[in-house]
Amino acid sequence: MEFTRSEAPYLAPRADVAATMLQVLAALVPAALAHVWYFGPGFLFNLIIASLFCIGGEAMMMHLRGRAPETALADYSALVTATLLAFCLPSLTPWWVTATGSLFAIVVAKHLYGGIGFNIFNPAMAGYVVILVAFPMEVNLWVAPRMGDIDYVHLTMLQTVTYTLTGSLPDALTFDAISRATPLDAMQSGLRTMHTFAEVRTNPLMGDFGGRGWEWIGNFVAIGGFWLLVKKIIRWQIPTGVFAGLLIPAGLMYIISPGANASPGFHLFSGATILCAFFIATDPVSAATSPKGRLIYGVGIGFLVYCIRKWGSYADGVAFAVLLMNMATPAIDYVTRPRIVGHGRDSTPP
Repeated sequence: MEFTRSEAPYLAPRADVAATMLQVLAALVPAALAHVWYFGPGFLFNLIIASLFCIGGEAMMMHLRGRAPETALADYSALVTATLLAFCLPSLTPWWVTATGSLFAIVVAKHLYGGIGFNIFNPAMAGYVVILVAFPMEVNLWVAPRMGDIDYVHLTMLQTVTYTLTGSLPDALTFDAISRATPLDAMQSGLRTMHTFAEVRTNPLMGDFGGRGWEWIGNFVAIGGFWLLVKKIIRWQIPTGVFAGLLIPAGLMYIISPGANASPGFHLFSGATILCAFFIATDPVSAATSPKGRLIYGVGIGFLVYCIRKWGSYADGVAFAVLLMNMATPAIDYVTRPRIVGHGRDSTPP
């Protein structure tokens, strides 16, 4: 009688990387559609360019490392990086700006550290920070949301493609006619020029809680995030920590001085807060791994986001907060690692 012999591990994993990444991409579809509706088709062009350069960069690095490119491309992690980067960029972004961030994210932040599973920094946030530093003007060109009572010149699809490929607007248009400050920019500059929170909220770009258009995108991001929680693709600790780390200090400051500080609702529904909590901070490679560590990691990100928004030079600060906590992840994991039963924290099993 012959017996079949197999090597460990003997139990197949319940979900592979590719299936997980596809679930993440599917969860972002409603928010992507909302983004296109409110801010125009430029998001789709940014997504296409980011995907091409992320996939191309992934294939190139796998080839240079002497490995089969299809091995990395089949896990869809490059597409997730491209999608998160596209969500961070204005709908009007020249292709070379998107390409720079995409290549840095994949080539430097991911593969120079060993590829998926070994990168210590979130690739999408690393690529976005490079764009913030290298192309500060281009990432500030946000258009106003598609709302009927906002004075705004809407670009056609052809005009959007032309700007994406050439970086030039039609002769009859200027940047002042199509661009607006983001709600976070307007709030930060308004509070620093001694306007009250209530006065800044009279800006037509402001909605019920945060920025108009941004609120609905955040709602759809949250729906996708809760879906990931239900499917147990992400754990509850990091989203909870991000919200607590941001909203608790924002609430305390608002209670102390409501005129000089934005409300917690504004911080929640403006910028990339919800996207960060459910999709960016929960990156399984660069985030903390233990349950207690994930909570500390999330709280740290939320608190840093508030500090940057309140006292920093950048209006949002999500990318910097995530990267800073990525650096702290090894220490968090070391301090919060579960104790082996029957041994002290620093003991090693016989």
